[in-house]
Amino acid sequence: MHLHPYRLRVLTPPKDNLRAAIRASKLALHEGDIVAISSKVISIGEGSCAPIAGRDKKELIIKEAQWYRYMPRAPHKKLFTIARGVITGSSGIDESNGNGHYIFYPKNPFKSARQLRLWLQKTYGVKQIAVIITDSKSDLLRRGAVSFALSWDGIDPLRDYRGKPDLFGRPIRIEMANLIDALAASAGLHMGEVAEQTPLVVLRNVPNIVFKNRSPKRDWLMVRPDEDMFAPVLFRPRWKRGRAKKNS
Repeated sequence: MHLHPYRLRVLTPPKDNLRAAIRASKLALHEGDIVAISSKVISIGEGSCAPIAGRDKKELIIKEAQWYRYMPRAPHKKLFTIARGVITGSSGIDESNGNGHYIFYPKNPFKSARQLRLWLQKTYGVKQIAVIITDSKSDLLRRGAVSFALSWDGIDPLRDYRGKPDLFGRPIRIEMANLIDALAASAGLHMGEVAEQTPLVVLRNVPNIVFKNRSPKRDWLMVRPDEDMFAPVLFRPRWKRGRAKKNS
């Protein structure tokens, strides 16, 4: 597998022309490529931003959250959220590189991924490619941020090992590999977190993937909070429903 990072010009909130910035870059695509792109530039391209001045961030966080939990006695962060199916700080609302604006998640990340894939196919003359929209988050019991897949299009996110034998012939019963987050994390090594100005990475010659126009496994990857294996530890009745729509 090979990773090819691409620098784009600085995109300026509240709205900028992402597609023009991509065309102005040195991007080159081959059949079978996977394009990983930061959710932040997708949001700026769609105008999913708002001025910081005069706005209550807590109210915005609750509005964007599917679920939230306020813990006033927590030593560091007070408000925890689930947004777009992910446990994330502040419903994904970010101020960094915002030029005085809050940057939100794309309104419909999966629709955004599909639209970008179709545009890349037409613009660069390729048929078989996939798109992953990435963001970064902190994991439990770990310091630092790691990239994950907020959404994707054109690729199955999982590799199913169920029913296959292990090295000693024992059949696998429940194991599935989360390919899509692994690919996003790989791209994140090049993207960085602050001023790298590299929001687009092409992953080439990636093994063990299946290209599909519409993957039925999208819903396999996304787990409801009450069905999560860590639910007994993480989720209690203290979680409150936010104002975001169920599938936003």
